[in-house]
Amino acid sequence: MIVGAGFAGYRAARTLARITRRRADITLLNPTDYFLYVPLLPQVAAGILEPRRVTVSLSGTLPHVRLVLGEADAVDLDGHTVACTGPEGERATLPFDRLVLAAGSVNKLLPVPGVAEHAHGFRSLPEALYLRDHVTRQVELAAAAGDRARCAARCTFVVVGAGYTGTEVAAHGQLFTDAQVREHPLRAGMRPRWLLLDVADRVLPELDERLSRTADRVLRERGVEVRTGTSVREATHEGVRLTDGEFVETRTLVWCVGVRPDPLAEALRLPLERGRLLVDPYLRVPGRPELFAAGDAAAVPDLDRPGAYTPMTAQHAWRQGRTVAHNVAASLGIGERRAYRHRDLGFVVDLGGVKAAANPLGVPLSGVAAGAVTRGYHLAAMPGNRVRVAADWLLDAVLPRQAVQLGLVRSWSVPLDTASPELVRPPDGLAPAEDPSGGAPAERRSGPGPGAEAPPGPGSAEAPDPGQAPDPVQAPDPVQDPDAGTHPEPPGPVKRSAPPPKPVPGERRKQPHRAGRTRSSSWKETHEHR
Repeated sequence: MIVGAGFAGYRAARTLARITRRRADITLLNPTDYFLYVPLLPQVAAGILEPRRVTVSLSGTLPHVRLVLGEADAVDLDGHTVACTGPEGERATLPFDRLVLAAGSVNKLLPVPGVAEHAHGFRSLPEALYLRDHVTRQVELAAAAGDRARCAARCTFVVVGAGYTGTEVAAHGQLFTDAQVREHPLRAGMRPRWLLLDVADRVLPELDERLSRTADRVLRERGVEVRTGTSVREATHEGVRLTDGEFVETRTLVWCVGVRPDPLAEALRLPLERGRLLVDPYLRVPGRPELFAAGDAAAVPDLDRPGAYTPMTAQHAWRQGRTVAHNVAASLGIGERRAYRHRDLGFVVDLGGVKAAANPLGVPLSGVAAGAVTRGYHLAAMPGNRVRVAADWLLDAVLPRQAVQLGLVRSWSVPLDTASPELVRPPDGLAPAEDPSGGAPAERRSGPGPGAEAPPGPGSAEAPDPGQAPDPVQAPDPVQDPDAGTHPEPPGPVKRSAPPPKPVPGERRKQPHRAGRTRSSSWKETHEHR
């Protein structure tokens, strides 16, 4: 059994199926039926790529692997079973002889007041779709705003974290909003404002300084305000207060400070290294011959740097998936086991348009050449949809982007503090499409308004750790609302009013599935009220 179909889990399932040649029953447990190519998510949020372009069907590309849709809730290592919850709330128990934990990572939260309520992450397809809708809505509302202050607040966008993800989101976001204001002009002398914040002394601190300087120059030339040594001290409905004391009025806070291992790893009550399961160079958990781990959930020794562990990047996860598949097969008597070693291929950072920063095989590139290398790398690294992605890039080069709101994902559907960002969550006790009062849209009443205090969420404050978001090469590293001002859309998700139950050994801590009302009951209540 393989838990998780991210870079490590997908590669492990595909490689293991090829090695065993139907001599083993392989089960893949995942909440969705697709593999998500995370490095291209910023292009989805910017309207360059359609959402399905960055997804690869699991059943279509893994024909000899049994796919089970669901989330792992608890692991019984002694009983060799995994308890899971299906997409419609059904519970099941799945047996295993060998278990590969490749559950990946979730958004990393810091103890900053208001962030859990007012910020959104950027780790999943729903979050990218929400950001695209949200940015489009804010620009349209800013264009129709009655005063300059309100217009400025709506077209100000704050991105926290200048790693791979945050840098690409800010770079693509600035181009996206600039294109939108050509269709929806703002008040005279105003343009969208993007701020990129990071406590480090430069953008892309994990990369070579030459690439960092290239990215910094492109961002500043494009108009992005890059503020190093600065982060958010407090987030409110009206804006964010920075660590330097400045208050920035905004309706958009994108949280890209990094990731933390999935809580399922911690729930196993085994030795950890900053939340990741400790494994040997063969990706096996010591003392548990049936348990393997790979990707962001595993602390894998770096054999080239004694005493260090490989970073949490998609490039490492992709390679570890292949290695763990060979070692699982070897434990079954098929082939030889191998230790995990890696060779740095370089980095690429997509800065939007024809701009990028890259150093393939250590050769620093910038401008058009880096852009060509970056897109070529992504096409080569994707396990599917290459022709469709290339076609979308071609169309984007010759046609204007379609800046429309689809309204498919609402703010309360993508809370920041969740162990399953890939799943859209309905609000407590209310189906997203229904409005039993017959009044304002349900989304506007799903969170606290100005001056209101949101119900306490689960204890999600995390101490900083060196985990980082996947990068493009190390990875191969949001109904229009009238601008009335009295009932603004809450920027954050609804939180649970009761704290989560204490975990038991092997149980995953996450938000439960919430049952919504049926259409018939909501319709009846609405008309009875009228």
